[in-house]
Amino acid sequence: MDYLKSVVPSQLVSERGSNLVVINPGSANVRIGLAQQETPFTIPNCIAQYTNGANKAPKKNVQDQMLNSQVTTAQHMEREKAYDIIASLLKIPFLDEEIGNNCFPRKMGRVDGYNPQTNKKDTAFTWTNVYEKNNTSSGLDNMLKDEPLEPQEGNGTKELRLADFKYKEFICGEEALKISPNEPYCLRRPIRRGHFNVSQHYSMQQVFEDIQAIMEWILIEKLHIPLSERNMYSAILVVPDTFDNREIKEMLSIILRDLRFSSAVVHQEGLAAVFGNGLSTACVVNMGAQVTSVICIEDGVALPTTAMTLPFGGEDISRCLLWTQRHHQTWPPIRTDTLTKPIDLLMLNRLRESYCQIKEGELDAVVAVHSYEDGMPAGSHKTRLTALNVPPMGLFYPTLLVPDVYPPPPRSWFSDFEDMLEDTWRSDMSDGLFPGVNSGGLQMWESYPVFTSKPRKEEKIGLADAITNSILSTGRVDLQRKLFCSIQLIGGVALTSGLITTVEERVLHAIPSNEAIDTVEVLQSRTNPTIVSWKGGAILGILDFGRDAWIHREDWIQNGIHIRSGRKYKDSYFLQAQAMCYINL
Repeated sequence: MDYLKSVVPSQLVSERGSNLVVINPGSANVRIGLAQQETPFTIPNCIAQYTNGANKAPKKNVQDQMLNSQVTTAQHMEREKAYDIIASLLKIPFLDEEIGNNCFPRKMGRVDGYNPQTNKKDTAFTWTNVYEKNNTSSGLDNMLKDEPLEPQEGNGTKELRLADFKYKEFICGEEALKISPNEPYCLRRPIRRGHFNVSQHYSMQQVFEDIQAIMEWILIEKLHIPLSERNMYSAILVVPDTFDNREIKEMLSIILRDLRFSSAVVHQEGLAAVFGNGLSTACVVNMGAQVTSVICIEDGVALPTTAMTLPFGGEDISRCLLWTQRHHQTWPPIRTDTLTKPIDLLMLNRLRESYCQIKEGELDAVVAVHSYEDGMPAGSHKTRLTALNVPPMGLFYPTLLVPDVYPPPPRSWFSDFEDMLEDTWRSDMSDGLFPGVNSGGLQMWESYPVFTSKPRKEEKIGLADAITNSILSTGRVDLQRKLFCSIQLIGGVALTSGLITTVEERVLHAIPSNEAIDTVEVLQSRTNPTIVSWKGGAILGILDFGRDAWIHREDWIQNGIHIRSGRKYKDSYFLQAQAMCYINL
């Protein structure tokens, strides 16, 4: 206790955070770093595997690209209707109104200088070098030591280079997203829409192996922690609020059994975000790349009945940006394909982050759009994008964000019961995960039985309604008033300019008139909203002196019981606020 009274906070972080690795996995990115770091490494959560015989048809650039569904006529009509509703709110022309009104110059809001990373937003991405030196090569080793291998027009030169180089077995992170579709690689994303990306195209075992490979690569290449030294480190796992109990258990198995950390502890992402901002009570709204989740925290305790999940995020806003520009004919005549060319989605995400904001009036910007044709250098197209304030409003009118890419698969295999043995859930799937289903689009899930035992809510409503319903479900007026004045926005989408004011206005408008609530406030984040959960996990780990709830590697592998007063943790669909651990029964 005397130590805590005298120690300087920076010294405490340095001393106790040097052997703690904080891991925060997400659908698009995994944030990982030592607890003593100011900021974590943010690495795209994907891996591209070299595929032999890739020239044989059909070639898949993305592992689960067959899962996408076509937008129906009804969805098109709903999207256009949502656009017109948003247009009336933002006081801009309706979707098809401005075509005949081009005789007068339009009043524009310029956003060219809006984003602080202005100098980067017009820079084109370059294709990833997929080659590495052959161990047996010697002729060109010295000459090409520091040169990236680029495709050459002369066949003789290319053949000479390829004789001394070979394809990399796998590529992780952003480099995996920038591989040319011509190359023999298949991109895999082990987590999608807030869950493990299991389908008939992507087996459970492959998902687990890919998660392990990505984290192993980060630990060695970024944190420089080899496997031989891993037993000197402990892991803090900050899990998404969308994760099911089985997913949490499998993540712990990967961290303790495969990555070989000496011990680990689990924290909930929403709870960690509250601690990351120095709060104890808040309604946490996590707006990620593919999923938006809402959960209320009271005095450091998560309230599981308030948890809600919305199946859209930043990437859906980016695709909506592309649809909007194509409808207005402001997008260049180039082949932009966010499904089979991940590099195009990278470009759209950067355009969204740089130019999209929420404000009244017409919002246009002159930007450089890049085209990425197979194996060719990026082409630059200067164009004027319009209605840049419409896509982010899809958060409140989700029919604007048609889920035309990667609809969430059924979660039935995640059902987890207290009397379930470790291997029974696997044996049920031994004859194939999805027997008797075709490989079509979204229709393939229709006949598949989905268990409804999981109480976590996944809603198809707007953000304001989700926040309102979540807070009102607490049932206590005093807590409701406190939560409505303590809304915390985290995640990459939270950086959208104008979002805070819009959330306050839309939530206040969504509260029923019979509720005694007249004030709504979104708290300013003290930490970067994209890493606040990771930061909170680091703080919780550093301040956890007792470590009563930490799981040791041997206990977990041997299916043991926590060695303290005969206590054990039963399976649950919810992680409570304390530093909980899960022991296999």
